[in-house]
Amino acid sequence: MEREALDSVSPLRGSSPEKAVHSTRSKPTFFDAALHRPSQIFDTFVDTVSTFCSQGQGYGMVGSGKSLAVFTSGGDSQGMNAAVRAVVRMGIYVGFKVYAIHEGYQGMVDGGDHIKELSWKDVSGIIQLGGTVIGSARCKDFRQREGRLMAAKNLVKKGISNLVVIGGDGSLTGANLFRKEWSDLLEELLQRGEVDKQEAWACKHLAIVGMVGSIDNDFCGTDMTIGTDTALHRIIEAVDAISTTAQSHQRSFVLEVMGRHCGYLALVASLACGADWLFIPEAPPKDGWEDKLCKKLSQTREMGKRLNIIIVAEGAIDRHGKAITVNQIKELIIDRLDFDTRVTVLGHVQRGGNPSAFDRILGCRMGAEAVLALTETTEDSPACVVSLAGNSAVRVPLMECVEKTQAVGRALQDKSFEKAVELRGRSFTNNLRTYRTLSRLKPPDNHCSADGKSCSKNFNLAILNVGAPAAGMNAAVRSFVRSSLVDGYRVYGIYDGFEGLLEDRLNHFGWMSVSDWVREGGSKLGTNRTTPKDLSLEEIAKKFKQHEIHGLAVVGGFEAFMSVKLLMESRNKFPEFCIPMVIIPATVSNNVPGTDFSLGCDTALNAITETCDKIKQSASGSKRRVFVVETMGGYCGYLATMGGLACGADAAYIFEEPFGIDVLEGDVRHLCGKIKDDIQRGIILRNENANPNFTTDFIYQLFSEEGRGLFTVRKNVLGHMQQGGSPSVFDRNLGTKLGNKAAHFLVDMIEENTKLNSVQCGKLQQALTSFGVNRFCTLWQDPGKVHVETPESACLLGLNKRVVGFSPIASLIPNIDFKHRIPKGQWWMKMRPLLRILAKHTSTYIGESGGEMVTSDEATDI
Repeated sequence: MEREALDSVSPLRGSSPEKAVHSTRSKPTFFDAALHRPSQIFDTFVDTVSTFCSQGQGYGMVGSGKSLAVFTSGGDSQGMNAAVRAVVRMGIYVGFKVYAIHEGYQGMVDGGDHIKELSWKDVSGIIQLGGTVIGSARCKDFRQREGRLMAAKNLVKKGISNLVVIGGDGSLTGANLFRKEWSDLLEELLQRGEVDKQEAWACKHLAIVGMVGSIDNDFCGTDMTIGTDTALHRIIEAVDAISTTAQSHQRSFVLEVMGRHCGYLALVASLACGADWLFIPEAPPKDGWEDKLCKKLSQTREMGKRLNIIIVAEGAIDRHGKAITVNQIKELIIDRLDFDTRVTVLGHVQRGGNPSAFDRILGCRMGAEAVLALTETTEDSPACVVSLAGNSAVRVPLMECVEKTQAVGRALQDKSFEKAVELRGRSFTNNLRTYRTLSRLKPPDNHCSADGKSCSKNFNLAILNVGAPAAGMNAAVRSFVRSSLVDGYRVYGIYDGFEGLLEDRLNHFGWMSVSDWVREGGSKLGTNRTTPKDLSLEEIAKKFKQHEIHGLAVVGGFEAFMSVKLLMESRNKFPEFCIPMVIIPATVSNNVPGTDFSLGCDTALNAITETCDKIKQSASGSKRRVFVVETMGGYCGYLATMGGLACGADAAYIFEEPFGIDVLEGDVRHLCGKIKDDIQRGIILRNENANPNFTTDFIYQLFSEEGRGLFTVRKNVLGHMQQGGSPSVFDRNLGTKLGNKAAHFLVDMIEENTKLNSVQCGKLQQALTSFGVNRFCTLWQDPGKVHVETPESACLLGLNKRVVGFSPIASLIPNIDFKHRIPKGQWWMKMRPLLRILAKHTSTYIGESGGEMVTSDEATDI
């Protein structure tokens, strides 16, 4: 899950569309659910750790006889508790004795009660909590060899030789130093007589795996660190709230966000809210920025904009290394423009609150992968860090990442700002480039007029929405419109889908037409489920010809896919459809083939997670209660599965993984055992179309009857609240990136095609003239004619594992279950065993990395 799974967008600019279309993709992962049903593993299905350990489950029980410890160090970040929970439970699952070291390195040095063994239920109810329940502290003692000697002694006495470190680059660097010194520390402890030979031999090798917990996302080698997404949520919540009051009073607001040495939070927040100006350490403004800032703010007011948002990273500097502060900017605006200007410093608000769904899932995935990495380490294995590369959890050499991160700091000190941006990775560079494009006051005068009606290129692009509304649609439209205008292309915004096209409800969009769309939920263009199949293809073709549409972008879900598929298949009958077409996937169901994520699914997932948190909290005064919650998704179980993982559900029933009464009975016994073990609440998620017979009401009644006298049951149908609300940062950012890339795809396709047509027509005309035929090529007479029929000219734009690229519609068709409107293979199915394992079920989980390690460049520059 640029987050940043999303930032990993390879730019289409500068490369041919054909190369972009044929970018390498990983094949979908298929999971045979029938092989992993708990009821088929155990007849009695007494679901306890001791049972599945004794049955030989748990990754071969490779952790048996070993101990591991997990600790958090440095600044806290949301999602750390999800990671701790995953490490503890996956560790127990594979046979480790698991300890938590409280208060970070300080607790390791102090020993005693700071190092405690944890059981399965000790980490119940923590996944939704912010901060870190095991504490974190700065430790001066550990920086000294004597402190590290004490820490080694305390670990050896507990038999701990495996460490999972959750922290920033300083914490991870300290862990690696500790590992390098381990043999010498043991030797010294033996000489002092503080440990015996048997204890030293049992812990002769120290294995270390890191996870990066930092809201700044300042660690090179991973697209997203644990806590970053939630921090962005806090920032955007504040900006959205401030925007309403700023608009009421025509105010300018200057916001300071965290990021002393990294501008990631400021940059992505600016993209997600459409900020007017951005100050970050990696890209200081050029000299004279004061004049340019004031001129831009003044012109935006003249153009009718009632508010201005300026975002400043706390480490912002100018080209000479001098700090740029929020108060300095405020005084500048007041003195020169006399605008009512206010300052807001968000501070530690960004670290607080419950973690987002993304950070919870990221913590679960990384925590599980960290444990599996420990089981595979050898004495010669380098310390590694579990990172997110696109949508894959991978293992990266720890010190390689640390050295690259420190290189960014040196570049900033040397004022080599371009190098610093480059070292941050391609995703950071692309984000910065996209922000600079979209935050312009207007398109270049020689490319397009501000109203979008007079452009340098004689081509029209069109964009419309099809299907149900989804958060992020408006961000995609805004980005598409502005990117097209910058390239000199006119853009039609078509209202109400294909029905609106037939009724001529379309306008040329200008720069300010989409000014504040990025933060809006729903669909500003309007949308419905009507596809060309429900209308007249002939009439649609006439409208394409009437309005001279040369390229089409369709934003929507499965209906959008079917619409473009039909237009593509009708090209031989209607040449008006022989234009480049691209789909931007947008549906809360996340059932569109060719992409791991659709716009809207993250916002819906957060809505589900937040609601489940409230549902569980509502039972805090009640004892022994189980909730059955129904989610949307059609026949796609993405929301139920990932929502279950994010809220710590006991089970999630979906269509893709068939289940019967035996599974339901097993889950009842599981809940009975859990509640008898003094865990007071349970939660079950069910996809709306999971099974026509085992409905939400049926499951509610079954659990109520079977749990009578032990627990009570309540049911909740979440309904359309999953489609509403303000878009999440993920969906805004993804929509912005996909809209930008879709525009570039259409532009490049048109330019390549018209250039080719002109060359072909020229050759044809020469041939005709040589034979004395005075007949002119149609395309030569009309160089603005666009005609493409290749499979690559009708594509879906999406994220596949570690690559964002274009999949030809024709290539996706064989892998679709059209009856149920879902892809035949879906990446998230491999999360199903993890969901059950973390809920204390038996299952078989295969790590995401496959045990292989990649370089830091491979992890981020994708």
